[in-house]
Amino acid sequence: MQKDYSILEHPSDLGIEAQGSSLIEAFQNAATALMSIILDLKTVTATECRHITVSAIDEEQLLVKWLSEILYVYDGQRFACSEFNIAELDRTHLEASVRGEMFLETKHRPKLDVKAVTYHQLSVKENDNKWIVRVFFDI
Repeated sequence: MQKDYSILEHPSDLGIEAQGSSLIEAFQNAATALMSIILDLKTVTATECRHITVSAIDEEQLLVKWLSEILYVYDGQRFACSEFNIAELDRTHLEASVRGEMFLETKHRPKLDVKAVTYHQLSVKENDNKWIVRVFFDI
């Protein structure tokens, strides 16, 4: 399966650029990219589900809030997400389910500690019938 995201190097942060044929697909790929920075996703079994609802003033803020919520589910609830299914998405609202399992130190292999999702160089754009999102993380 082809990766629809890339990791962007930055002197003090780490970023991602994710793409998709729809905004939903681009947001889902951004979530996968975020979790791939944090964990080896091959170690996560998608046996449980969590629901996420986010509202914002525009698509850029919605992306930050979406990824921040995934980060909270991981850090705050110790739930390792590996699958992301956005059921509804418009310019200001997102409803999704994330699948994964409770984090186990004996099973999952953490890579990097992402502290926060930032607004630095944040972008959500449509180009040639492809959506491209870019966001940087504080690590």
